[in-house]
Order: sequence, then structure tokens, then C-alpha cells
Amino acid sequence: MKKREYIDSVHFYGRIWCILALVVFLMVPTAMCLHFGVWPEAGIVLKGLGSVAILFYPTAVIEVVSYAPLLGAGGTYLSFITGNITNLKMPCALNAMENAKVRANSEEGEVISTIAIATSAIVTTIVIAVFVVIFAFIPSFKDLVSQENSAWSMTFKQVTLTIFGSLAATYFVKHWKIAIFPIAAVSIVLIFAGTLPVGTLIFVGVALSLIGAQVMYKLKIVGHDDEKKEAGTADAK
Repeated sequence: MKKREYIDSVHFYGRIWCILALVVFLMVPTAMCLHFGVWPEAGIVLKGLGSVAILFYPTAVIEVVSYAPLLGAGGTYLSFITGNITNLKMPCALNAMENAKVRANSEEGEVISTIAIATSAIVTTIVIAVFVVIFAFIPSFKDLVSQENSAWSMTFKQVTLTIFGSLAATYFVKHWKIAIFPIAAVSIVLIFAGTLPVGTLIFVGVALSLIGAQVMYKLKIVGHDDEKKEAGTADAK
């Protein structure tokens, strides 16, 4: 199959599955309304949706624009259907492409990203199923995990930080010159706007990274020599 045919098929089936997933999501509240015979008033729904849409709708658009170049077409559709992109799917895809030494916008990167995200979704489903069974048959284990003073509770709170810390450190070390400006700028943004939504913050970070890299390239702080050195280091490894 040619690349164009593959991409076209990914978009075709991706749109179909996204629509089906949306229908399934909407069927849950619809089924509840049909079962209990209670329907919310349109005015109340629109009022509640308005306050949420102002925040989440722009964030949804920003996430697609920010994630798609990194995840590829297949990975993007699969990630947005299965969810948990920032915490799980994107780190898995980036780590897989890093280990395979392929670029995110290449044909190889497209395939590796899709396989990594699909594997992540399968593993997540299995893990959730296992723990649902454990919680159902061992209630004391659920209490142990949920207690605030439990060692398990503190461990779970650090999982996301651990994943992103280890993943980011690799890129910061390899591209430390380019990383200085976006890290400093995003840190300043968080100081003055700590409640900024994650999706918006990611878009701000991506934009600042592009601007910083372009300015450093124009000033000849970074250039093709850095890429050659990095390529040589990767080949040596």
C-alpha cells in the first residue's frame, strides 16, 4: 500500500470510529434519560454547556493541533478515541519513536507511534480490568490504596510526574540550548497563571519552543552542526 493510500484509509476509518465513539458516549446519558423518563430542559443544558464550552472547546482544538504532528494520523485518531493522551499515550509514542530512532513526522514514525499507542491502550484496558476484579473481591485493598496516609496513595500521585520527568529529561539533555527558553517562559507563565488549562499550556509551550528555536537559529546559537552532532551520537549508540 502506498503512503497516500495508507493515510487516506487512516483518515477514512479514523473519522468513522470517532463518530461511532461520540455516538456511544452520548448514548450513556440518553439511555439513562430513557430509563428514568427524565429529560433535562434545553435552556439548562445550553447554560451548563456554555460555561464548559468556553474552556474545553478551544482546548480541544489546541490539543489536536499540538498533538497531531507528534503522534501522526493513526496515533492521533487512536489517542483521541481511547483518551488519556497527555498522561499516557503521548509519552508512550514519543518514547517508542525515540528508542526506534525515527522522527515523528516520518513514515516510520507514523507506524511506530500507532503501534505504541495501540499497545498502550490494550495494556491499559487489561490493567484496569485486573484492578476492577481485585477491588471487587478484596475491599481492604481498595481502602489501602485510597487512604491519604497510605504509601500507595503517595506513589500514585507521583506516577505522572515520574513519566514526564524521565521523558523530558532525555530531550532536555539532547537539546539543552533549545530547551532553556521554553522552560523559563513556561515557568514564568505558571507563576502568574498557575490555573491555566493543560491544553492551553501545551500550546503555549509549543509556540514558545518554535519561536525560541527560530530565534536561536537566526542568531546562529543553534544550527545544522548541532543536528549533525546529535545524529553522530545516536549512530554511536
